[in-house]
Amino acid sequence: MPNRAERRAQAKQNRRGVPQQYDQTRGRGRSGMLDEYQLQEKSRRLQDGTDGLWKPTGGSVVENESLLTTNPDYTNPKMFKAPHSMRQWFRVASWALIALSAIAFLVVMWLPSHPMWLIATVSIVFAVGVLSLFFTAGNPKHNPNLDQNGTAV
Repeated sequence: MPNRAERRAQAKQNRRGVPQQYDQTRGRGRSGMLDEYQLQEKSRRLQDGTDGLWKPTGGSVVENESLLTTNPDYTNPKMFKAPHSMRQWFRVASWALIALSAIAFLVVMWLPSHPMWLIATVSIVFAVGVLSLFFTAGNPKHNPNLDQNGTAV
């Protein structure tokens, strides 16, 4: 039967750190454990035919050809033209509603007394403007500002 000091030392050790059944180091340092990152790097170096530690070389960097088919220097001269359909007019009105409600919110913020009905009205107008953008949005397949992955360029 262990004495009282041994029992207290065992209890103190059990309270600290990782529980014993999950401790992979078994009380040792981490030096003996495998590092997955180093294993992956060694595997990659072996596949490349270079073994040992990585050492920087003064070689030139080989640039790969771009996999994207879009031109990043693309400029559309007709990008900003007057709205020509009812949907585009509603989109302009939605953005105007959002801008006006943002300005109204800044004005309401500086009022000495904040009437709740005014704050609620400005918030509702802003929400209606944002939600109306979802209904007036066009087909993303016809957007010239997106590449084939749907990323904005």
